[in-house]
Amino acid sequence: MASSSRIRGSDKEAAYIPRKMSSAFRTIVSGSRSLFSTPSSSSTNLHAGGGVVTTVNDAVSLFPVVNPASDGEDCDRDCENCSIRYPPKFSINEDDELYGRVKGWSVHLLIATGKTDWVRDVADEKGSLMEALKESKVQPRNGRLMVSASNMPPPPEFCHAEAGAQPTTVLVLPSFTLIDLVTPYDVRELIHRFVDAGPTTTTPLPFPEVEQKGDGEGYDGLQLHNGISKIVETDQVGQTEEPPDIGTLNDSLSALHLSGCKLSSRPCVHAYLVLLCSQKTRDARCGQSAPLLRRELERQLRPLGLYRDLDDERPGGVGIYFISHIGGHKYSANMMIYRKEEGQAIWLARVRPEHIEGIVKHTVLQGKVVHPDRQLRGGFDRRKGLISW
Repeated sequence: MASSSRIRGSDKEAAYIPRKMSSAFRTIVSGSRSLFSTPSSSSTNLHAGGGVVTTVNDAVSLFPVVNPASDGEDCDRDCENCSIRYPPKFSINEDDELYGRVKGWSVHLLIATGKTDWVRDVADEKGSLMEALKESKVQPRNGRLMVSASNMPPPPEFCHAEAGAQPTTVLVLPSFTLIDLVTPYDVRELIHRFVDAGPTTTTPLPFPEVEQKGDGEGYDGLQLHNGISKIVETDQVGQTEEPPDIGTLNDSLSALHLSGCKLSSRPCVHAYLVLLCSQKTRDARCGQSAPLLRRELERQLRPLGLYRDLDDERPGGVGIYFISHIGGHKYSANMMIYRKEEGQAIWLARVRPEHIEGIVKHTVLQGKVVHPDRQLRGGFDRRKGLISW
């Protein structure tokens, strides 16, 4: 199990809302059918995260590959004037085939810790939200959850609260949603409001409009404008356009009524996110590579006006975060690129500073892969209905 903990969904654990009502959230888009073309060497299936998706089995068909005819003769060349280099003895596995070897995920949570390194398994950090997510009996219902500790700064309240009750910030992907002041006691609400009811890596774009009411003032419900279901929880259970057969709420469910929800959310303003594994307690190469790659990313992004540091809230641009171990440290450096409007995540490995110029120009900004055969590990494209797993 990697330090970026992955939590499996379960329909057998305690339900936050009755099964028939929760199924409406799980099947927001499962009734839709893909109209996308199917690449060669692929298979199409109905995914648990919602929607019909195609698994692409070769590295050159998931995302476009740079083409010298349209992208310039030097599009696949490494940076020649890059002054940042890895240490001389920085050695990695260059032989293994990379593509298609990552386990699929539905939702990715980034937990703000303000640190760049953690205990070997971040879920073992005592009193942390990562530990609470691992130990909770409330599990996601829409697929595999990936949890990463990150160097995002926690809010000021974090330093003033006692251990085990410290509120922090959570970034939910692929929805690009920030959840504020989440404590280990808020796992149930975090999972059911923002993981179960939100888009996944296989949810087609555009995602149905979700109206959230009462953030911070009690919670009046989720209204899903999708043409399939429209459910609104109020203080009087059953006030829906087409009341579902949900039975009578038992005492435990009544105690967990949605009116008690308190977490508030806001959109992440960045257009792109670059995530770099920096966990040296798992592998020293991750601790060495991440700071060097961030420096080169800054060098390439600043002239374009796209660099965003940890406290920069200007809309657009590229946010760069360090995260805990995501697997494959022998292929360091690992880099995950999330592209908000395009609904994509592109997972690369064997990234070196001299690759950053091409990655920024072609991969971050255009969604094209420069070296698919030796660097692409996998990813997803929600607009095209494609995944690598």
